[in-house]
Amino acid sequence: MQVWDGVSGSRIAFDWQANAEPSQRTSQQKPIAHMVENLNLTSGLLGRLDELGGTSIFDSSQVDEVFLGKETEEIEISSWPTVKLADGRTLGARLLIGADGANSSVRAFAGIGSRGWDYDRHGVVATVRLSGNGWGGEDEKTAYQRFLPSGPVALLPLPGNLATLVWSTLPQYAAHLKTLSSEDFVAMVNAAFRLSPVDIAYLHTMPEGQSEEVDWREKHTQFELQVIPQQLMDLQKDTVASFPLRMRHADTYIGERVALVGDAAHTIHPLAGQGLNQGQGDVQSLIRTITFAVEHGQDIGAQLSLETYNSERYSINNRLLGVVDKLHKLYSVSSGPLVSIRSWGLSAVNAMGPLKEFFMKQASGGRR
Repeated sequence: MQVWDGVSGSRIAFDWQANAEPSQRTSQQKPIAHMVENLNLTSGLLGRLDELGGTSIFDSSQVDEVFLGKETEEIEISSWPTVKLADGRTLGARLLIGADGANSSVRAFAGIGSRGWDYDRHGVVATVRLSGNGWGGEDEKTAYQRFLPSGPVALLPLPGNLATLVWSTLPQYAAHLKTLSSEDFVAMVNAAFRLSPVDIAYLHTMPEGQSEEVDWREKHTQFELQVIPQQLMDLQKDTVASFPLRMRHADTYIGERVALVGDAAHTIHPLAGQGLNQGQGDVQSLIRTITFAVEHGQDIGAQLSLETYNSERYSINNRLLGVVDKLHKLYSVSSGPLVSIRSWGLSAVNAMGPLKEFFMKQASGGRR
């Protein structure tokens, strides 16, 4: 992975092989992370549920309301969360897990507050096609991220010559990008990895014609090809989208018969690419907590039984949210002594093998 400061040019390269002692290097590259498309994740999960059995899936259903159940002659569920679906069916739950996103209705039902702030930035995402399979070929993919004053732009590799774009930028810039033709959009992304922040800001003022302007400016700009992405050639149809960026953290992840995971519990700036990883970590921890409760005859919905999950994940997620929030603020500065300080720090970390290895382990889930 190549990461660099768009103002000063200071950079850091993450690579297990480059960081290893010569005697420990192998011909087999060890990846820092894996890019997995959401369709593959959901297909794999649904396949596993089918193998295990005993699961009912309510596909294409919408939740209308979440409320406490009622006591009847057959069963006493007045303390159980009850979910009412749009088709009228109701489902009572000994434990209701809220994995329903940043605007979680489960969190609202449980009366759990959520605190944070908006970044006044929008994330623009798209699937793009490069001129080749990457400088290292199909077997050695590299991710790229450049920190611009308006927000970081990242290109994450997919199979073949495809890549995912994640560009965090000002709301007016995001809106402008979505109005451009495919040719001008591709030119803007190429410029984001090659031209100066001043050039990029000027290109955002042009209603159209960025392709010709970028071609001309690139001829008068020096850059090292091997440490930036290959040229973007095309944009996959109907893949451009944008969303507002914000940081939120729930006051707690648990309530009586309620547990929150993923974006329902926390939302994070995408600059570190850790949102999905955080959610997966939540799920792993909650599974361990529920398993322990079942094996020891505890009520899986009791708040006391869920406390282990809350104490384990809250501090970990809170620390990561804080680090990413500070990185965003640090790289939003475009001039002054802070630019020199952060550039020196980035170069220093790049030169410190053990510290860089620590960051790589954290990014890859703590395992090498």
